[in-house]
Amino acid sequence: MKIDHVHFYVEDAKVWRDWFVHHLGFQPVADRISSFHTCTEVVKSGAVCFFLSSPLLPTSPVAEFLRQYPPGVADIAFAVEDVESAIALAQKHGATILQPIQERQVGTAFLKCGKIAAWGGLTHTLIERHYGEMGESLNFSSSSITAIDHIVLNVAVGELENAVTWYENILDFQPQQAFKIKTDRSALHSQVMVSRNASVQLPINEPASSNSQIQEFLDVNQGPGIQHIALRTTNLVSAIAKFRASGLSLLSVPQSYYSQLKQRPGLTLSPLELEAIAQQEILVDWQEYTPVGARQTAPLLLQIFTQPIFKQPTFFFEFIERRFQAQGFGEGNFRALFEAIESEQIKRGTLQ
Repeated sequence: MKIDHVHFYVEDAKVWRDWFVHHLGFQPVADRISSFHTCTEVVKSGAVCFFLSSPLLPTSPVAEFLRQYPPGVADIAFAVEDVESAIALAQKHGATILQPIQERQVGTAFLKCGKIAAWGGLTHTLIERHYGEMGESLNFSSSSITAIDHIVLNVAVGELENAVTWYENILDFQPQQAFKIKTDRSALHSQVMVSRNASVQLPINEPASSNSQIQEFLDVNQGPGIQHIALRTTNLVSAIAKFRASGLSLLSVPQSYYSQLKQRPGLTLSPLELEAIAQQEILVDWQEYTPVGARQTAPLLLQIFTQPIFKQPTFFFEFIERRFQAQGFGEGNFRALFEAIESEQIKRGTLQ
């Protein structure tokens, strides 16, 4: 299993196509899937593919979605080896089948796909692809973004366990890291779910306090939904410098954070590199207790987060660089993100 594409429902697909091209260096792809009631644009970067749909008529499914929810992720499509057995497994465990398996051809690809209801307004399309003689078309985008690292789902208080069980039963995901993050002001619980082949990572969050940023998301989003998507890059410092130059708004990190980093044991970054990272306000995490001989190649996580991209404080992007086979999620970065979002909540007046 892998992520095939992510489908956003927005108010104006062409405006958002241009936003991805201008701010993040995505490439527009020829529009082949619009209908009389819905305009759909497709943008790609590396292995990342986003569909952007907006309504042309009030009868569009996108119009129906936007009457209930703010703009955001409506569907995550997974590429699977055998769509019939995937849909059968989902059906066996009580998933709602929204679209039975259909077959169609798109370019050189032959698709078999079905769709199931997930959490809130979120759905999952399951796709089995076969390619003709031309094979899969490669995307030679020169963008800094290469792949989707992980996608984060927020669910209501008390629903984390149910969501974990749902992804275990319906899509055969496995639980990995768990987090309980608490500050002086608010708290959350999180469980990371990973596909059987480890190529899809889905952290699921629930609020652990009434004023949690997760609760604010749920209130504004009118229910559960995708909070953010992490996009992977091979050189985060240079990518963020480019994104900032294009006018992308990012969460700020106080410079005191970098003074504290220097006090932590096991930091392997040179002073020059740390200065460049601090200039771009990137978060850094690593395992403090690394054997002496392995310190030069100790796994290292670099992460940074945008402001919410829509008018509402719901969906945002993360950019991540994993060095030396860094796996999973660093608790230090998780906490720093939580605190950075809290300071934005305070500015909005939703957290005292």
